[in-house]
Amino acid sequence: MSQGASFLAQVEQSFDRAAALTTHDPSLLTHIRECASVVRFSFPLRRDDGRLETIHAWRAEHSLHKLPTKGGIRYADNVDAEEVMALAALMTYKCAVVNVPFGGGKGGIRIAREKYSQGELERITRRYAFELVRKNFIGPGIDVPAPDFGTGPKEMSWIADTYAQIRTDDLNALGCVTGKPVSLGGIRGRAEATGRGLFFGVREACSVAADMKALGLTPGLAGKRVIVQGLGNVGYHAAKFLHEGGAVVVGIAEREGAAYAKDGLDPEAVWNHRKATRSILNYPGATSMAESPKALEMECDILVPAALERVLTADNAPRIRAKVIAEGANGPTTEEADAVLNQRGVLILPDLFINAGGVTVSYFEWLKNLSHVRFGRMEKRFDEAQANRMMRGMERLTGRSLGTEEFDAVTRGADEVDLVNSGLEETMVQAYHDIRETRQRLPAGTDLRTAAMVTSIDKIAMIYSEMGIFP
Repeated sequence: MSQGASFLAQVEQSFDRAAALTTHDPSLLTHIRECASVVRFSFPLRRDDGRLETIHAWRAEHSLHKLPTKGGIRYADNVDAEEVMALAALMTYKCAVVNVPFGGGKGGIRIAREKYSQGELERITRRYAFELVRKNFIGPGIDVPAPDFGTGPKEMSWIADTYAQIRTDDLNALGCVTGKPVSLGGIRGRAEATGRGLFFGVREACSVAADMKALGLTPGLAGKRVIVQGLGNVGYHAAKFLHEGGAVVVGIAEREGAAYAKDGLDPEAVWNHRKATRSILNYPGATSMAESPKALEMECDILVPAALERVLTADNAPRIRAKVIAEGANGPTTEEADAVLNQRGVLILPDLFINAGGVTVSYFEWLKNLSHVRFGRMEKRFDEAQANRMMRGMERLTGRSLGTEEFDAVTRGADEVDLVNSGLEETMVQAYHDIRETRQRLPAGTDLRTAAMVTSIDKIAMIYSEMGIFP
């Protein structure tokens, strides 16, 4: 399958296309485009059987216009410097789009994690964290990693502990990394944040009647047919929330194949089936497809590629039948495929917007770590008491008593997860309309990806201008 230019080259091409539509100083645009720093590590690992192995790893800090830089750490056997540089650049633009005050960063360790024991993974992770500390590439005000492909809360807890053991005088040590377990300074709602954010973004895009009419669709999410590629954290939660929001999930694809049912699938039931059988195939009531990529080409209204990058290419783009593509993964669409799909009028909700839920809630976790207090702890009881008094007053004035269930629902104060989800929803809704407004002032036919990139460039350029660095 043809993949075209490298991932980094495609990110830079996307930037150049957007930059050409701005009036900013060319030297400023070059500065924004370039990756500020990349560090490469090589360190030894003693395997459980006594063998010695050399581990290769990287960390990129793309932009320092805002500190700290922010971005995940992925464990993959094909990760390299170019990939982390590309992903760090996307993080810069993503944070700017959703108004999260971070520069972009990204890290990677070249391993296939399934080939390593729990003890070996811990030794690799802690040594990587040590190298980051030694080179000043981690810290609450410097660079804050997070989970990515192949990593999760456990790895983040190892990183946080390693950092705290070295920087014993840092009161905010837990803020050196996000995506931690809640008991270790994490935040409620983080695990499902990217999928939930994708749901909010898709729902908002589908609410714009004029845009839906142009696609031959009715406004709203209800009844729209969805195919999701990837049943990992992002794909599962995206499918779950879209299903609960009224969409019909007709297809779910994974590495070993896909399940398709025109009347709809229950994402949670599919998840449980795959967990029990270790395969998505042979799900009751669904057609099994041995060739997973073919699921991308099935008829649907909304396609959610939520696995790895570069799955929509010049080869398969002409056969994609979705009218909306929501890029749950980073860089799932090549430049060539992007051109084909846009020419056909497909509405692409780009990765640097639609999968920004993770970094948004990571920002909330970072704020929680710096403030040293759980969101909702100080005001929850006060808000409940105030609402209680108001509702009792309404009951006296109207002579009508609410039932216990309705009364409790109205007067309940917000927990941490309620505030996180509210902040995430506001972020995704506002960001979508920022991008859409940018597109409306750009030349006719400009796609949302370019509009999102222009939005990012404008926001970053404004920061440099206010610093007095570039006029």
